[in-house]
Amino acid sequence: MLLGINVNNTNTMFGLYRDGRWAANWRIATDRAKQPDEYAMLLRSLFDYAKLCWSEVAGVAVASVVPPLTPVFAEMSRRYLGHDPLIVSSASKTGVRILIDYPAEIGADRILNALGAKTIYGGPCIVVDFGTATTFDALSKEGDYVGGAIAPGLGIAAEALFSRTAKLPRIELTAPPAAIGKNTVHAMQSGLVLGYVGLIESLVKRIGAELGGTVKVVATGGMAQILAAMTPVIETVDPMITLEGLRLIYDLNRQE
Repeated sequence: MLLGINVNNTNTMFGLYRDGRWAANWRIATDRAKQPDEYAMLLRSLFDYAKLCWSEVAGVAVASVVPPLTPVFAEMSRRYLGHDPLIVSSASKTGVRILIDYPAEIGADRILNALGAKTIYGGPCIVVDFGTATTFDALSKEGDYVGGAIAPGLGIAAEALFSRTAKLPRIELTAPPAAIGKNTVHAMQSGLVLGYVGLIESLVKRIGAELGGTVKVVATGGMAQILAAMTPVIETVDPMITLEGLRLIYDLNRQE
């Protein structure tokens, strides 16, 4: 049984892969202050709740974009699971050619998205990942990672609007009844949510034109289901594509 750990700035996702499928997955808030013992006890409670056996974990793979937490999860894996984890980086065997100016700069999650998309969907493809930041990852028709775009996440944009203004409230990030807001909440939802849909459609159109051909568009991340329902440019929502990329990279590097 493989334990996959994908550490992002806002959430950390755990997944257990067994018998050819993801048997369980959990998403928790990322906490930079937590120590290996605390994460281990939290994870153990999730195992117990799902009636899964802690001792059956045969390998651990970690992808992290939060550098202070990378050694925390590595230590947790060694101390409590008895495994040296695979730590994903641009130096790992990825199965994807990374054709950007500075490959070492690419986030581990984007490598995972690229490999997951190449394997499942083929190219050309755009993966839109709605996380703390919203990333657009572009794969050529050959399946090479050729770059992408990074935008502030919808949650960050909403929080900035609330925290940097005196009278605007926190709002639920859902579609308003109309683009012309008749009150403050609806006006903010129009600007944030519908405005974000416009950002998605514009970038997908521009990136797709540069990739050429018929481009597949796949969304993942916390806001994927909500935003995909508002635009026809997103064809598929795949909440497991990042963990699937992590599993594939683990297999590639284990075979070395």
